[in-house]
Amino acid sequence: MRDIKVKVHPSKSNLKKEDQLAWKIAEIASDKAKIDKDAVDMVINRIIDNASVAIASFNRRPVVSARAMALAHSRKSGATVFGLNPKIKVDCEWAAWANGTAVRELDYHDTFLAADYSHPGDNIPAILAVAQQKGCNGKDLIKGILTGYEVQVNLVKGICLHEHKIDHIAHLGPSVAAGLGSLLNLKTDLIYQSVQQALHITVSTRQSRKGEISSWKAFAPAHAGKLAIEAVDRCMRGEGAPSPIYEGEDSVIAYVLSGPDKEYTVPLPNVNEPKRAILETYTKEHSAEYQSQALIDLARSLHKKISNVSDIENIVIETSHHTHYVIGTGANDPQKMDPKASRETLDHSIMYIFAVALEDGAWHHVKSYTPKRAQRKSTVELWQKISTKEDPKWTEKYHDPNPKNKCFGGKVVITMKDGSTISEEINVADAHPAGKRPFLRNEYINKFKSLTEGIISKKESDRFLKCVQNLPKLKAEQYMRDLMSRYKNKLVYDANSGEIRDDRKHMSMLEDYWMPRAEGGRGTEISTLPGGQNLGDIEDVLYFQKKLYKSLGVPISRLESEASY
Repeated sequence: MRDIKVKVHPSKSNLKKEDQLAWKIAEIASDKAKIDKDAVDMVINRIIDNASVAIASFNRRPVVSARAMALAHSRKSGATVFGLNPKIKVDCEWAAWANGTAVRELDYHDTFLAADYSHPGDNIPAILAVAQQKGCNGKDLIKGILTGYEVQVNLVKGICLHEHKIDHIAHLGPSVAAGLGSLLNLKTDLIYQSVQQALHITVSTRQSRKGEISSWKAFAPAHAGKLAIEAVDRCMRGEGAPSPIYEGEDSVIAYVLSGPDKEYTVPLPNVNEPKRAILETYTKEHSAEYQSQALIDLARSLHKKISNVSDIENIVIETSHHTHYVIGTGANDPQKMDPKASRETLDHSIMYIFAVALEDGAWHHVKSYTPKRAQRKSTVELWQKISTKEDPKWTEKYHDPNPKNKCFGGKVVITMKDGSTISEEINVADAHPAGKRPFLRNEYINKFKSLTEGIISKKESDRFLKCVQNLPKLKAEQYMRDLMSRYKNKLVYDANSGEIRDDRKHMSMLEDYWMPRAEGGRGTEISTLPGGQNLGDIEDVLYFQKKLYKSLGVPISRLESEASY
């Protein structure tokens, strides 16, 4: 890895594009880095994860709206939309819009937290839609997704958006553009322009996650993905972008973020270094804001120790700065304590989430958010007793530069009416890579089956899971099967004439021998023996002559001039 220093430069300094962050991003997007096996496995896991939550949200209003908009833009060779017949295709940017909304709606897919927040799985719908429309193979899709994750994760490590009340999709636009560059094998300069354009048009405020949170929270990343596709499209047609978008006098850093005196440090892999940032990200077991995941697990555990929640005097959650100010009482959002608040608001209220999980000893992506559940009298009473406060210890753990040491939990102190207290803490969610039950392939598959049961058939479920787990070979394998069929020796029955027709390809090969071998690996070797070595030896000719005459039934004695009678 290398650290890229990023700050504002006056126009008169004429900063070289090779020294700009957007160019550094474009360099790794266009490099020839080897693909890491563990990273490939995680790409497959996250595609399964995205499909799980997208299908589960199929009939929710925002998803229905986005899908209806997409269907107004049909395209014969376009991309598919979750839940629809695969023969129905739309323009890739509109497929990204519909599918991205479906993925984000339940707040139930992966996350990465550092200087800023992110859901890197938001890269997948846009990159996948373009891959479908352009007929890309599985390997190129994996490459594009790995780049998308790499760029977004490292931007999130280096540049904080939320302190300036800018929504985190400002890092998603550039990451999708870079991912598309890798997918389509575009030139560095074209990706450089695309990344800048995508950033320029995806900067928006955090009001989408503040106060009364609306359905735009689901639409926002889908919109960024759609805009990034359009940015790449324009740049492929020869258009440019505002430049330098990060370092210019009137750039994003100069007037949207910390200003001309601030220097940011963004880590990026070296050119041709494998992209492994996806392995630092983590998915959700529960449908709620990520910083609530560990606290839901803790509440489920505490449920067994408290027989009656009405005996509770108050609950204080000691946690990180981010948790306290984004989903806790530090946000000063009265809507987070309102029983009639929207689902989008409730999934950003740790007070509500902890109350329900503690009372029920469980969490459900639908049942835990119904108006009836939110307005239950006992829940409302418990909810109002919960507060959060920042503990510097948890803030320090949250920002630990070592991914293995990062913590996203907190300490819960429950004071009972009799004066006794119960105090427990948790570092990470059970499903986190460092948790009690880390999510591996089986857990992703179980999540998929659980969320899609009753929505899609078992046959379709099995087909998808088989297909996605074969992603690295997709299309290449189909190409080989087509090739084998084309050159296969075969006799065909002609239904029109009733005759057997010889359909062999005589000029291609006499027999079929297909020897699979992994890229860069070794398998069965087939060597061609040199021909024409003995053409001057009459014995070879005589050998075949005798065979010919014998097959014709001619007595050999009649042909041998030297034979005696």
